[in-house]
Amino acid sequence: MTAQSRLPDQLEREKSAASRVTLIGMLLDALLGGLKCVFGAIFHSQALIVDGIHSFSDVLSDLVVLAIVRASRQAPDRNHPYGHQRFETMGTMFLGSILIALSGALIWDSLDKLVFRPAELMTPEWPVLVIAALSVLSKEWIYRYTRKVGEHIQSDLIIANAWHSRTDAFSSVIVLVAVAGAMLGFPWLDSAAAIVVALIVGHVGWQLAWSSVKELVDTALDRDTTENVLTIARKTPGVRNVHDLRSRRMGSDVLLDLHLQVSPVISVSEGHEIGVNVTSRIRSEYPQIHDVTFHIDAENDAEAEPTASHLPARRDVIGALSDAWAGLVVPETLNSIRLHYLGAHVSVELFIHNDDSACDGLTAEKLKARAAELPWLGDVRLWFRQPVKDRHDQA
Repeated sequence: MTAQSRLPDQLEREKSAASRVTLIGMLLDALLGGLKCVFGAIFHSQALIVDGIHSFSDVLSDLVVLAIVRASRQAPDRNHPYGHQRFETMGTMFLGSILIALSGALIWDSLDKLVFRPAELMTPEWPVLVIAALSVLSKEWIYRYTRKVGEHIQSDLIIANAWHSRTDAFSSVIVLVAVAGAMLGFPWLDSAAAIVVALIVGHVGWQLAWSSVKELVDTALDRDTTENVLTIARKTPGVRNVHDLRSRRMGSDVLLDLHLQVSPVISVSEGHEIGVNVTSRIRSEYPQIHDVTFHIDAENDAEAEPTASHLPARRDVIGALSDAWAGLVVPETLNSIRLHYLGAHVSVELFIHNDDSACDGLTAEKLKARAAELPWLGDVRLWFRQPVKDRHDQA
């Protein structure tokens, strides 16, 4: 397993950047919300009042973001070994739910006035246009600033908050157009715009809540990304095949679990090094993948049963072979034996420690014949050390 986690000082920098941009956005939202509600009430624009409520919802979301950022950017601990990023997911879902509820209330109020109380509709006045234009410019600026910070620290919550700011700018554009139309003799446009703005709020809330639900139920990465990750892993030297790749999101982080099939005769350390190389290649392409768990497999068990669980352990293998090969090989040979569990058999490699004179006539076929009663014994490979040259025998 290779895990790449954020260092405490990096977490602190990310938390500081997220808090700073969120505080700036919150102050701007509070100022705009107050101006919109006051000017909307004084100059008869229901759409501007709803837009002001939308801005105050941004203040609420900013408060949620501040609280969640502090919790989610804590370093992993004993109770949360994978970190605290799921707090960010829960905060995003909570924020989305609030926006959906707020949207429903605003739509109901606007429909009530538009359908059942049309006589109460009034024509907005020109100051409403000024406040709406000011909102468009300021919210577009805070959107760009917030999104830049969110992308820099790889925070979905900060990026989502940036898009929330842009929806406020969109809604202000709608208010601007509707108020202009109402001033030209179509007063119902103001209430219609209020409904549209409320629908925008609800749509944003749904997107935030649904994306969080998918993360909480461990939805995998999209198909294209998954296929690309598999391709990267398969092209890594030493990898014969890749199967059983699983992925999930945890806040802004992505966690991977994959099985790498390698040659069955390499060492444990070489297999681990291959896995490390796979991890490095994947993370260079996808920096958001912070934790990779790899399993090194000697055979492809994706489409068949894995190695039989009834096969004997190393100690039992050595004991059985010691009895079967008594007098043929010295004990040191069995102490350095290599075992390969493949399918329903155990293949063995022997590094012969016998004296040169005792190696005459010793073959893999002879050893297999002496151990014929062992149903689990697979291939036998012998390695000899001789003064002139190395030779090996296999059966």
